[in-house]
Amino acid sequence: AEARTTLALLSGGAIPSPEELGVEYPAYLNGIAEAVGEMRRMLLDRLRRGAYDGCEDILRAMDEIYSVLVTIDFPDAMTGGLRRTTDQTRGILEKTRGDLTMAILQRDAVAAMTRKAGE
Repeated sequence: AEARTTLALLSGGAIPSPEELGVEYPAYLNGIAEAVGEMRRMLLDRLRRGAYDGCEDILRAMDEIYSVLVTIDFPDAMTGGLRRTTDQTRGILEKTRGDLTMAILQRDAVAAMTRKAGE
């Protein structure tokens, strides 16, 4: 579920359903939550290459996943520990948001200094 969800999100496709993947809902939901960590890695790899295009889209997809996961309120015994995984997802999301914000601010500051030096 994690791999197929990650692939779908990063290629712009639709997230496959649990039925398409042949998995139970707890595994499906935990897989989607785990995909957020993979998306963070992809976003950071893009930033390291200086490729900012698409980073906001990745962050938005991560945020949408968290927004769905946080609404699921069933006992952990039924969800396979989804509450803990959702909490970890929130931490990954917020850290990624901060990293992307700082990278954009630094890029813009360097561009402004370069323009200023060229005057």
